Amino acid sequence: MKKKVLIVVANPSIHPKLHYSVGFWASELFHPVEVFSSNGLDYEIVSPNGGEVILDPMSDPNDESGYSAWDTLSKKYIDSGFMQTLVETLPIAEVNVEEYDAIMVAGGQSPMFTFEGATELHRIFEKFYRSDKVAAALCHGVAVLNYVRDTKGNYLVSGKKVTGFTNEEEDSANAAVGTEVMPWRIEESLLKKGADFKKVEPWQPYAVVDGNLVTGQQNMSGEVTARKIVELLKNI
Repeated sequence: MKKKVLIVVANPSIHPKLHYSVGFWASELFHPVEVFSSNGLDYEIVSPNGGEVILDPMSDPNDESGYSAWDTLSKKYIDSGFMQTLVETLPIAEVNVEEYDAIMVAGGQSPMFTFEGATELHRIFEKFYRSDKVAAALCHGVAVLNYVRDTKGNYLVSGKKVTGFTNEEEDSANAAVGTEVMPWRIEESLLKKGADFKKVEPWQPYAVVDGNLVTGQQNMSGEVTARKIVELLKNI
């Protein structure tokens, strides 16, 4: 049977300071989907609450800002109508973990505002990890590790080698907008929880593997993160 990956994207929210709609980041879904598909893996895309999900506008290659105009792969998926398949995502609470071999949590701006209350996501991510299935998160999707605890009540990330959106990358994003964009910082918070946080230069593809835990640094790391997942699945 084909291996199957559960991909989690955030539900939409409104940025509380900048007052625009935020969702998930295009390259953090479409680049992994391309890798999974080309390696013969099945996948399903769900969200914490279910229902329609949206792109972060600046991650859309067709957005007038031109911020992600370079991302021709995501443009291919978007222009083909892929987003129409995401108007009614399954809520993660209805997922049967036994049907999947890996979980990957995509990032975007919304996870930083919505993942704290996504308790079913926390529970299922921990269950994947505890069951020796691949448990992965990417960019601001690594926000999930700020909340996931093991069965003893300890933070799952404690003592683990991980990466995620870095302080330098937050500084760069803030400079571009002219204000502090995120309500908290992944690097700072995970270090306080005992993580062994790894990083490379800003905006360079990078992913870290620690056992069956995989993390990707930022939105340029979708492909490399997915390839690490594929490598681990070959050995399961």
